[in-house]
Amino acid sequence: QVQLVESGGGLVQAGGSLRLSCAASGRTFSSRVMGWFRQAPGKEREFVAAINWSGENTMYADSVKGRFTISRESAKNTVYLQMNSLKPEDTAVYYCAARPGVLLSVAVYEYEYWGQGTQVTVSS
Repeated sequence: QVQLVESGGGLVQAGGSLRLSCAASGRTFSSRVMGWFRQAPGKEREFVAAINWSGENTMYADSVKGRFTISRESAKNTVYLQMNSLKPEDTAVYYCAARPGVLLSVAVYEYEYWGQGTQVTVSS
């Protein structure tokens, strides 16, 4: 079992930055792929970024590539999402997720565990 708790969301002006954190509990954290997803009002949940267990492999949605960075600190069982140059279209609830195995994935259904989400609002 893995429990995930996100934090770090808030209100920021366009062009600003935020860093989201996802604290994981459960002894299998280090062996899982971790991902960030987001869901805006009236839209489906979408992939943002993913990272493998070692932190060596990462993957990003085209919409955030070059602006967002995913990282993990296994000693703290924590995954981060550094978000720079934020845009109003980045406004959403951001979710942390975990899936077994080593393959990165963009598919919502392939992630087994989810956090409760944290709101990110970017004003224009």
